[in-house]
Amino acid sequence: MRSDIEIAQAAELQPIQAIAETMGLGSADIVPYGHHKAKIPLEVAQARGGDAAPLVLVTGVNPTAAGEGKSTVSVGLADAFTLRRRNPVLCLREPSLGPVFGIKGGAAGGGHSQVVPMEEINLHFTGDFHAISSAHALLAALLDNHLYRPNSLDIDTTAITWPRAVDMNDRALRSVVVGLGGRTGGVPRQDGFVITAASEIMAIFCLADGLADLKERLGRIVVGYSRSGDAVRAADLDAVGAMAVLLKDAINPNLVQTLGGTPALVHGGPFANIAHGCNSLAATRAGLALGDVVVTEAGFGADLGAEKFFDIKCRFGDLRPAAAVVVATIRALKMNGGRAKDELTTEDVEAVRRGFVNLQAHVENVRKFGVPPVVAINRFTSDTRAEIDVVLEGCRAMGATAVIADPWGGGGEGCLDLADAVQDVIDGGEADYRPLYPTEGSLVSKIEAVATQIYGADGVDVEPAAAKQIARLEAIGLRDVPVCIAKNQYSFSDDPTRLGRPTGHRITVREVTPSAGAGFVVVKTGSVMTMPGLAARPAAVGMDVVDGQVTGLF
Repeated sequence: MRSDIEIAQAAELQPIQAIAETMGLGSADIVPYGHHKAKIPLEVAQARGGDAAPLVLVTGVNPTAAGEGKSTVSVGLADAFTLRRRNPVLCLREPSLGPVFGIKGGAAGGGHSQVVPMEEINLHFTGDFHAISSAHALLAALLDNHLYRPNSLDIDTTAITWPRAVDMNDRALRSVVVGLGGRTGGVPRQDGFVITAASEIMAIFCLADGLADLKERLGRIVVGYSRSGDAVRAADLDAVGAMAVLLKDAINPNLVQTLGGTPALVHGGPFANIAHGCNSLAATRAGLALGDVVVTEAGFGADLGAEKFFDIKCRFGDLRPAAAVVVATIRALKMNGGRAKDELTTEDVEAVRRGFVNLQAHVENVRKFGVPPVVAINRFTSDTRAEIDVVLEGCRAMGATAVIADPWGGGGEGCLDLADAVQDVIDGGEADYRPLYPTEGSLVSKIEAVATQIYGADGVDVEPAAAKQIARLEAIGLRDVPVCIAKNQYSFSDDPTRLGRPTGHRITVREVTPSAGAGFVVVKTGSVMTMPGLAARPAAVGMDVVDGQVTGLF
């Protein structure tokens, strides 16, 4: 059996100009990055008129550590629409180097449902992540330089909220001390790093609708507070212009292709467990302007990615999703039904039946946003007919359409039934999108709304330090904004070991930080970290370059 990278490397790709032509774009409308990648200037997509295409979200159940193929289903669904001659556009996030070298080894789909060129997308791509990391680092450098000379803003060094960022999993950087080295080494203080996917600049990048909006948002970033308690922002440090210089090309969406020849806009990459989990709004809007149907994905389960897609991205972007696909796998349901990770390939109908409550909760949650769901059973070779029938019967009982999909082995052909089911939902016109909560109201009321209605919690416990942070954020104008809750991806609770559909739990809020430029606040729960660590055996140790070819990307 060939690996993902072997399948991708064996594919014969079309010139990127040919892919652009399927979207009605000429060679003058794109900026090529080699033969198989390009950027689409924002003004090109913004100049296209016509009615917006229907938007389809792909989300899923709580995943296992191995991942459940949500991106693979997204690619397969888009390619199935291509086979049905629907002129789709696929919109995905860019992979982060942290997970690529950590656990995943690659994040561009899998098998015969991949976006390509796979190695380039997974590695440096068009440099967007580097630009975001550099802009983040520049603001951190300007902040520390201001502390050193002359600190005319009277910044309190114990009240700085702007961390540093790097696009790599590195637990040793979670807490550091900077400014050592004597009188010329800067002002000593405690600091820390987040992964680039958790940077506020990533969130801003993914919500800005152009360069002017980007600059306005960058200027609003809160980097800390003065000794008198006033918020200090990036604009106060005269940082905005230089940061925009670093981001001016990156903000244009990236165009690549799937193995099935479907145009794919791969742009932006916030994680859903520690950030808002969606590709850039600019890319999604470009897809809606240039395609007949848009397939996009939000990270991890519907409790994280889908909730943030609906409550943050759709709210800010005035998007009206027409349907949602909830991806489920037999192995994920078995794990949620009590089986261990090394037991997931053994038939266990009762474990699937017990774990079905997890899928049920996600389907119910999607419906709370007024969006009709379709369940996609992403089939693996170890799945048995009896196990699959449990899921099909359970979905029928709750009035949800469910179909079997085989994107890994069958590509678009393996997702034709799924595409037809989604098209039926679109044609039915049942969608009536609405956010879960209004932005008006206290931050705690919005945290409680998500915790009780989406996570199924009994309530929220706010630690004293977090309560003080909430009071400060509401005092500086960050009250009537959405909340972006950082929570582990494995459980509806803030305890990753409580699988299935836990009850009787409460959500503990331990820290609340500003994302004023993005337009929301980040609420950190449980023990979730914004700087991941590497596994005992990282994917990086199996990677190499042999005869000019990358190996080891799964």
